Amino acid sequence: MRALPDPDTSRAVLVGVSRYTELEPLPAVANNLPALARTLTGPASWNLSAGHCTVVAEPDTPRDMLDPVKEAAEATSDTLLVYFAGHGLLDGRGELFFGLPRSVQGHSYTGVTYQALREIITGCAARRLVIILDCCMSGRALGLMGGEELLADQAEIDGSYLLAAAPENGRALAPPGETHTAFTGALLDVLQHGIPGRPRELDLNAVYHHLRGELTAKGRPTPQKRDRNTAGRLVLARNQAYHPATAPAGQVEDGPDPADCHTPLAFLEALAEMRALTGLTIHAISQRADPPLAPATVSRLLNATTLPTTWKTTGRYLTACGLGPDQLRAWQSAWQRLRAQEPARPGAPGPDAEPPRTRSWRDRLPRRDEGPWRRYRET
Repeated sequence: MRALPDPDTSRAVLVGVSRYTELEPLPAVANNLPALARTLTGPASWNLSAGHCTVVAEPDTPRDMLDPVKEAAEATSDTLLVYFAGHGLLDGRGELFFGLPRSVQGHSYTGVTYQALREIITGCAARRLVIILDCCMSGRALGLMGGEELLADQAEIDGSYLLAAAPENGRALAPPGETHTAFTGALLDVLQHGIPGRPRELDLNAVYHHLRGELTAKGRPTPQKRDRNTAGRLVLARNQAYHPATAPAGQVEDGPDPADCHTPLAFLEALAEMRALTGLTIHAISQRADPPLAPATVSRLLNATTLPTTWKTTGRYLTACGLGPDQLRAWQSAWQRLRAQEPARPGAPGPDAEPPRTRSWRDRLPRRDEGPWRRYRET
């Protein structure tokens, strides 16, 4: 289910570098930080207290940047958000590091490596982790060591979400004359003004897909994301463009994306969320199915702890929730992908095994080397 972070046990650390001695200045970054802090501490977003949203402007040394992150990580038990805006640079091995005011391209010791940041957050006790990188080459953070080891996997936090302003080898954009950088400006617009036609609350996935569409349409760098399990359903803001009663009961304006379900548990939680979004009872869902499902069948599906072994009931349930053919195909594809990833169950018959009932009566027949068969051959 979608969930807002607990403001009492959540923290945000916003880091920005706009002034450089060896690199091009990024004046818009200086405007990003206070605007984002106002949003995260306001009722439209997480409503954090000022003490729970730390702004780190122009950190001169790695410790100036990382110490506040470490302090916030140690104090967080719900959600930790870390944001960086500035120059993203590559060292001699092609790995990402964050530019500090005196950083030099190619020399990671003059900045903060992504690895150093990751080591701090890996040990974090937070249930959910959000990292937002508005810098060039930020897509490098999506995959380390050739793209196979992902932040969310290495951190081993089920609620990890990484949002990057640019592809792996792409440059983030700071348009001349604009108040904010391209990516953060679009992000602030979503958080402050909402998305028409979307639900009351905007989760990370909804924000990401909107940003991707908006920025790509303007010819600006395309954002990237990487998440683990249900992290994408973490609410980032209340939708300021939401208008209630825009859809009748039983029709879903926006639901979980099955492509973001990377485990059976995430898939099952998404199924339950679909019913909640319709506003219908289990009994009503059962009657809307074609043919109708028993309420107990729907209840078992929504309370299951393992992936359904067949698609038929799940498909009828989702159809009753108001999903169309294209959406159903996406859900079925996710189900098939997860089924293919499941290990074989102990004792389960192979695809060529005879049905159990057939084996049972054949097992009762005497073998050819015993009983009547043996006596017949000896005569």
